Amino acid sequence: MTIFCRRLATSVALLVAAIVAPAPAIAAEPVFPPGMRVGLVPIEGLAPAKAFPGFESADQSAKLVIAELPANAFSDLEAAIKDDKPLPTGIKPEPLETTAGPAFLTTEQAKDGPADVRRYSVIVRGEGFTGYIAMQVPADAADYADAAVRRMLASTVLRKDVSIGEQLGLMPFKVTALADFKNVRTLAPGAVILLADDDGSGGIEASPFMVIGLIASPPGQSDDRGRFAQQAAATIPGLRDARITMSEPVRIDGAPGYETRIDAVSGKNNTPVTVVQWLRFGASSAALRIIGSASQEDWPKAFPRFRAVRDGIEPR
Repeated sequence: MTIFCRRLATSVALLVAAIVAPAPAIAAEPVFPPGMRVGLVPIEGLAPAKAFPGFESADQSAKLVIAELPANAFSDLEAAIKDDKPLPTGIKPEPLETTAGPAFLTTEQAKDGPADVRRYSVIVRGEGFTGYIAMQVPADAADYADAAVRRMLASTVLRKDVSIGEQLGLMPFKVTALADFKNVRTLAPGAVILLADDDGSGGIEASPFMVIGLIASPPGQSDDRGRFAQQAAATIPGLRDARITMSEPVRIDGAPGYETRIDAVSGKNNTPVTVVQWLRFGASSAALRIIGSASQEDWPKAFPRFRAVRDGIEPR
């Protein structure tokens, strides 16, 4: 064998060894946590988490959380970096090119109790939202070497929509009537959902919308439900100059409930709105909370739709 042939054979052997050498594997296709528009190709050993949207290792030492932030979160960060403004975390992001497009990555060494850990976060621009990923791994975890984690984060992908069926299937109750609401968006996976007539680009108060979820620690005694309902109504975000116009007990699908109505202004255009909040009490440690909001001009047509959705909600 000539010297050239021997060198070529050696080079091929080294290349093959590099290819087949053990390394943290990643799955072939991106995975989206249920209800989320952000996904990625997880490193082998990360499985869908049960308690949060994301992934975790079998021993829960490695965790990756996925969330959706408001649309302006990415542009605000981009502007702060461009203007060299100090960031709240004090960590300067670095550019990261992902499958979804340009993103920013931060990394840090930290402590989780006595353990040394590495933390990563990625923020990426979406269509009408900002994707966010946060990951923590043990500092000495060979299966989650820095290069492997970066490759995984670079595989971040976004989808424009999540099917209505997928979103509603995550809720702890069934929504059997949508009353012509075309846009359904998860606000908190498996906990809170939004029904709206438009995509919110003109401000969510611009058209009728509903927010449906659970509220914890309802009172066990009926005498306390009126106070509880009014306190809950006071926490509805986005309302200014709010005034309760009615608050009284009702029956909802045969169960005790409370209806509260509010007149207020909302949004950057100070739109006069009327809001209804229904609480449906039961035997569980949480009450069903249904909020419907419409401009006072749209209220007469919107209110029957709100009732139709409310009356179509069933337990699982």
